[in-house]
Amino acid sequence: MEVGEVAKTRAHVVVEGVVQGVYFRGYTREQALAAGVTGWVRNLLDGRVEAVFEGERQAVEKVIRWCHQGPPAARVTGVTVTWEDWRGEFDTFTIRR
Repeated sequence: MEVGEVAKTRAHVVVEGVVQGVYFRGYTREQALAAGVTGWVRNLLDGRVEAVFEGERQAVEKVIRWCHQGPPAARVTGVTVTWEDWRGEFDTFTIRR
């Protein structure tokens, strides 16, 4: 990493609890875009929400902190984070269906 270069990272996140049907994906997208984070979010068949976040480490950490709370109607019971090397794979943040 060059002097003055900002550390970038990637996180694979799975959120458990009452996280579907409460606009979790939409709020996650808003939080990610506001933080300058790219990637995607989607519902899983088992009721969890899965996301991949890429960007500056502090920005990614900010979105992950938000995921521990989620939107007002959500009841988050667990968040699993797997840190990965940044790939620069995304141009924006999307909701996958």
